[in-house]
Amino acid sequence: MDIPTQVLVVDDEEIMRDSCSQILSSLKCSVKVSESGEKALDIMKDEFFDIVILDLKMPGMSGMEVLKRIKEDSPDTIVIVITGYATIDSAVEAMKNGAYDFIAKPFMPDRLRVIVNRAMEKRKLILKNLYLQRELETALESDDIISQSGVMRDVGDLVTKVGPSDSTVIITGESGTGKELVARAIHNHSQRKEMPFVTVDCSTLVENLFESELFGHVKGSFTGATATKHGRMELANSGTIFFDEIGNIGTTVQAKLLRAIQEREITKVGSTQSIKIDIRIIAATNKDLKRAVEGGSFRDDLFYRLSVVPIHIPPLRERKDDIPLLAHYFLVKYNNKRKKSISGISDRAMKALCGYGWPGNVRELENAIERAVVLTNHEVIEPVDLYYYGLGAESDIFSEKALVDVEKEHIEKTLKQCNGHMQKTADILGIDRKTLRMKVKRYGITF
Repeated sequence: MDIPTQVLVVDDEEIMRDSCSQILSSLKCSVKVSESGEKALDIMKDEFFDIVILDLKMPGMSGMEVLKRIKEDSPDTIVIVITGYATIDSAVEAMKNGAYDFIAKPFMPDRLRVIVNRAMEKRKLILKNLYLQRELETALESDDIISQSGVMRDVGDLVTKVGPSDSTVIITGESGTGKELVARAIHNHSQRKEMPFVTVDCSTLVENLFESELFGHVKGSFTGATATKHGRMELANSGTIFFDEIGNIGTTVQAKLLRAIQEREITKVGSTQSIKIDIRIIAATNKDLKRAVEGGSFRDDLFYRLSVVPIHIPPLRERKDDIPLLAHYFLVKYNNKRKKSISGISDRAMKALCGYGWPGNVRELENAIERAVVLTNHEVIEPVDLYYYGLGAESDIFSEKALVDVEKEHIEKTLKQCNGHMQKTADILGIDRKTLRMKVKRYGITF
């Protein structure tokens, strides 16, 4: 469903309030009215409005004062000023105080329709630009799902079936199996594919800031809140929001997320205004959420809300038929990206690739091929180009001791480059943080 534009008409003349309501209703807006500035501000304490139509000349609090208060308390609300006392000075002052446009009484219905339509488009553009900015900042990629194994064909069939349904989906699987790619594929098969796909990485957000990231906050709501901020759920409006590694969020945030999912509305931190949202929800986790529910660390009601359609992605070691296809795909990708011309992967190197356990799954394989493309001095990738992962062990070129030394040295160097940051180091190495911790402990690495 589409969420109608929320509009508040503020005018002391009943005929003007009724006329504006009729005009705006024809634009499929949800309209509320107020006969005074004081009452309008009271209404806005509890409700969010996309647009306010505001008379400048009213008894009591002036429209100009109301305008200033609105822009202080709700800077994202678009204010259109109307008055029967139109002067250049009042128009200029209103614009300086944040008014979007200025219209003089009396006016033709089409004049208001045109301005409100423009304001609605501006509102959509603001959110779209914020979304695009977030996409650029996170540098998300949207590669296709590359597979030829039977189990992944089954996943593909599920994606095409569930995509158009708008149902909530939970995707399970180990780190690096491609859960986000599956989530994006579901979005691209949905009726929302032209709208935003917004990712929330639940494993990296600090819990006390999670609510702000999710719902947004108003200026001054806490120390450091120097400006009003749009939350991820608002940026995803009309599109899809993807909660990656949702098993990492605490029970307090779980309760607030559950309410947002049930009510389809959010409230910014520090505000009492509710904002209606229309979003499709996809979540992913590498944890056993059923066990987390049994242990009391994950709410059962949220679990059932998310688990309408479960999709499991098996680890790469259980679908080794995909390794040659994926390896060649990444070879082409990084040949193009790194301006290289590696012609292929030798049989011995491919044997090493297929014989490795890939604890980091597809992400680790991609990193291994990228590194081999960058570092190789051969026309094709050879086992020697893969030995940072122990993949050259089947070759007589290296001893096991040499492989261990190389891996230890590589981990130490990467940790140093990342200033000891475990998650960044794991991402660069193409393994999950748990595997990295095990290797650090095994090799006695200090940093």
